[in-house]
Amino acid sequence: MSLKTTLIGLGNILMRDEGVGIHVVKYIQENFVVPPELEIVDGGTSGLDLLPFIEGRDQVLFVDTVNFNREPGYISVLLNGQIPALSGTKDCLHHMGLMDVLAAARLLDKLPAQIALIGIQPHTIATGLDLSPSIQARLQPLVDQILKQLAFWGLACRPCREF
Repeated sequence: MSLKTTLIGLGNILMRDEGVGIHVVKYIQENFVVPPELEIVDGGTSGLDLLPFIEGRDQVLFVDTVNFNREPGYISVLLNGQIPALSGTKDCLHHMGLMDVLAAARLLDKLPAQIALIGIQPHTIATGLDLSPSIQARLQPLVDQILKQLAFWGLACRPCREF
């Protein structure tokens, strides 16, 4: 029996670095062959609308900007109780939606066994469509961290084409 896993990119692509989660999951979708048990979702700023993508899953991986109070481009992985919505702290930039959906999933006893949030410290969340140069320079390490977490969960993603 294979585990059901969802990769969810969060953010607002109209606010520069705030959209990095969306950009990076789209990149993975377009450039990697993913196993059938992995669902990739553009979560945008959906909030509670994400609940159906969490319910019935064994593992959920979120990707988003997080205020780690570190230098722009800093990447970290938060697991289960380390995630602000599950620990009661509010370190995420815009995560009332993420906090709400995780709280609702917990109340409904629908919280997946494994949850991870891969966060990157943004440089700017000003209005605009382009990622800042400091975040663009960290996209490959961010993708690598996502692939590493998925591999840890037993999901191997391979490039669509060899370079």
